Amino acid sequence: MFRFPSGLLYCRLHRRKLSTTPSRPPSLPLSHPIYLIWGSNTGVGKTLVSAGIAAASLFSSATTSSQFHYLKPLQTGFPADSDSRFVINKLRQLSLLRNPSVHLSTSHRVLNVSPAVLETNPLVGEEGRGPSELHCKTLYAWEEAVSPHLAAEREGLAVKDSVVLETLGECFEEVVERGAGRERSDVLCVVETAGGVASPGPSGTLQCDLYRPFRIPAVLVGDGRLGGISGTISAYESLTLRGYDVVAVAFEDHGLLNEGPLMSYMRNKVPVLVLPPIPRDLSNDLIEWFENSHHIFSNLKEIMLSAYFERIKKLQDMPREARDIIWWPFTQHQLVPDGGVTVIDSRCGENFSIFKVQKTEVIAPQFDACASWWTQGPDAIMQAELAREMGYTAARFGHVMFPENVHEPALNCAELLLQGVGKGWASRTYFSDNGSTAIEIALKMAFRKFSVDHGIIVDCHEDTTNERPTELMVLALQRSYHGDTLGAMEAQAPSSYTGFLQQPWYTGRGLFLDPPSVFMHNNTWNVSIPEGYNWENLKGESIAFSSCDEVFHKGRDKSELATVYSSYISEVLSRFKGSKNVGALIMEPVIQGAGGMHMVDPLFQRVLVNECRSRKIPVIFDEVFTGFWRLGVETAAELIHCVPDIACFGKLLTGGIIPLAVTLATSAVFDSFIGDSKLKALLHGHSYSAHAMGCAAAVKSIQWFKDPCSNPNITSEGRLLRELWDDKMVRRISSHPAIQRVVTLGTLCAVELKAEGTSAGYGSLYARPLLEKLREDGIYMRPLGNVIYLLCGPCTSPEVCNQLLAKLHRQLDEFDGYKN
Repeated sequence: MFRFPSGLLYCRLHRRKLSTTPSRPPSLPLSHPIYLIWGSNTGVGKTLVSAGIAAASLFSSATTSSQFHYLKPLQTGFPADSDSRFVINKLRQLSLLRNPSVHLSTSHRVLNVSPAVLETNPLVGEEGRGPSELHCKTLYAWEEAVSPHLAAEREGLAVKDSVVLETLGECFEEVVERGAGRERSDVLCVVETAGGVASPGPSGTLQCDLYRPFRIPAVLVGDGRLGGISGTISAYESLTLRGYDVVAVAFEDHGLLNEGPLMSYMRNKVPVLVLPPIPRDLSNDLIEWFENSHHIFSNLKEIMLSAYFERIKKLQDMPREARDIIWWPFTQHQLVPDGGVTVIDSRCGENFSIFKVQKTEVIAPQFDACASWWTQGPDAIMQAELAREMGYTAARFGHVMFPENVHEPALNCAELLLQGVGKGWASRTYFSDNGSTAIEIALKMAFRKFSVDHGIIVDCHEDTTNERPTELMVLALQRSYHGDTLGAMEAQAPSSYTGFLQQPWYTGRGLFLDPPSVFMHNNTWNVSIPEGYNWENLKGESIAFSSCDEVFHKGRDKSELATVYSSYISEVLSRFKGSKNVGALIMEPVIQGAGGMHMVDPLFQRVLVNECRSRKIPVIFDEVFTGFWRLGVETAAELIHCVPDIACFGKLLTGGIIPLAVTLATSAVFDSFIGDSKLKALLHGHSYSAHAMGCAAAVKSIQWFKDPCSNPNITSEGRLLRELWDDKMVRRISSHPAIQRVVTLGTLCAVELKAEGTSAGYGSLYARPLLEKLREDGIYMRPLGNVIYLLCGPCTSPEVCNQLLAKLHRQLDEFDGYKN
């Protein structure tokens, strides 16, 4: 019977009960360098490189007290094959050779083994006491020498990705504990992967995706054999495409001079190190090879340390450097406190990875509850898919101009839009670069349609004057916001964004209605009706609802409140006469975003659309924020049960990976621009109109979000997202004494804090202490004055949303604002 060698600790894992509650990815400590060792394929010498780096780290100086950690998360072929055992045995041999009088302190543990591995008595694996320490761990081991996903399936040791990451995170914590008090460069940790870059982990996830939440810097072990150039470049591109930093490439010399093409390809930005040929004699203990390679591994170690210190310095300096040269949007720089600049190292799915100083410096995950200013939707898998799609498209097209041209991404995108958000009403897609410019285009379209319908335009063959037969205005809503460009700002009501300080040219070319809003307070959904409506005689059931579904019910069309709304709108429009005409209705359907996350009564918006239809006023829906599942449906038009003549989309259109916007229009709107003269065409456009990368990202996102196979939140009918926010917790928050109102819909949960005077409104800093606590608790939020909000993606699990709500409720209990 096989017996394990002494000096090892083995712990059997009896199929750990896997939690269904998602956990936040662990932090990556930066107190000492940590590197991933990747291979361009299996059998290229990853473990030899790990051992060589360990020798260079531990034996570089007789007077240095060093510590080296070797972690092998996934090991198959165990116990006959054990990379961690190989490392510890070779380092013991090298230690005796280099300095026999100085003992090397070692420890070796295997944390979890599959049931297929023979039973053994657990043995503590610590040997010797010396100034230098070597700690080796294997996290999960299987007996069969196959890919981890096959071994896990066959041997009954299934391990979720999150569990692998949690276990690895615990090992990192031990590295920090053991290294406490030592200099940064005196401790080095390497994490050696299994097989090649794209080899599957135990769940089937590719390892390059499995470890991506940590984004640990990488050393790539290339292939010096015939065909190795291709394999090494493919592995390198797989890593960089996912956002890994590869600091060096090392490979065994096979006499084929592979380093030349590799250095040329990498343009000398990544060092390429060539190791001596490895003896093929199985009886060779490789000690001489390690000795001959020592100077190369010492060079590699110095490269790793240099990259580590450069990264630390950059992370530390970025806040100060940013303050000196960057002008942030929507930010009063004088009010940004010391320590108030968040350094974002990367993003993985729904989480920022931020540089944070706790007891030590770490890269910590932080849930992006702003959905990066309302654009983001991808989980980590979709993020990688979008990166690949955009890389392909950039390589294929670069950028090509669009007028009178067509390319596949633009055509596919237009078709999907007309079959999706524009289904049943739109016939044309007009591409632009962001939401505000999409609104500018929409206004031009609507005004032309109105002018044609009302006989204002007769002949435009020679439109060379600036004469205006009439002044066209918009019909819009108070608290509206349609973008930052000058024309878009003219179409919104006066606000903090339009005053003389911000926009001296602003006049507000519109008639702005004060809309009724809907919100939850004390467990009840309420309709708040502003002054000017004759609603005093309404029954209570018309303005109070037990559920949000009742608010959107089409049956409300027959209510007394519908009549009140119609009378109010008709009366206001009848007072608007003279040389000015209302040439377009523009509104954000259901949710007014930048205006404070207010939910407008969908009944009011439906009545408003009908009133405009009867007067031949074109209707524009600004869905830049609300479109593509943001409110739980693909288009908010489904919530108010009516369609526009023109609609604008952006933000989530591309999954938030790159800017792109579209303006959809009916055939009738398009026809109003058709004629014999170019002067009658829509003379508007952008250099990057319909840029191929944006269109390709939009195609991928549109398909991804509505497919139940890729988005588990899509219901079986494919028309709705499942409920993401726990109703009981939402109701508890709505009853909290600190809360004025709550709005939850689709991916949005907005909360207005009770505040008065200068503590209320967009300029308020009232919410800052609460947001600081939430950021410490792992949630990145940005306020709209005293309104705060949680915004997730269409693919975010309800479990994650419930965790966010629980943290918010807990921090509300500690919030001093309402107590004072």
